[in-house]
Amino acid sequence: MNDIVDKLKTPEECERLIENVKDREPEMALRARRKAIALRAAKHNAKSDAEREALQAVYAYEEILFNKHKKRIRASRTWQMIKKHGIIEAVERAVNRPQETIGYTILKEMGLPDLAFEAVILRHPNSFSSEAVARSKMRMAEWEQK
Repeated sequence: MNDIVDKLKTPEECERLIENVKDREPEMALRARRKAIALRAAKHNAKSDAEREALQAVYAYEEILFNKHKKRIRASRTWQMIKKHGIIEAVERAVNRPQETIGYTILKEMGLPDLAFEAVILRHPNSFSSEAVARSKMRMAEWEQK
């Protein structure tokens, strides 16, 4: 049997499905949310898996903003940093700040902890600096203890 989520072609179709099934089929809603994030990130023609997953992390953050404000809000500062430095360098800069990147706890509650910048870095350590990898390991370990 073909899954309805597999047939979705646009983020807007995903959002309609999420709204229709979120209360009675939360797993399907989560899969549709992941697909919407992946479809948005795919528009950027990432050059590597690390870039693709980092872009997905940005769109996951925008999902946090959407859930909080009930309307689509762009992660403006993040996109400015991406435009200026590229996606990999933007993720590096975000993770290497002294304060934690925003949203891990909320991503975890949404079922998307693997879309945190730190998680992306740990899956692709060769694409990032040793400092970013070390900071990501430390933060992920701290978060897992909470």
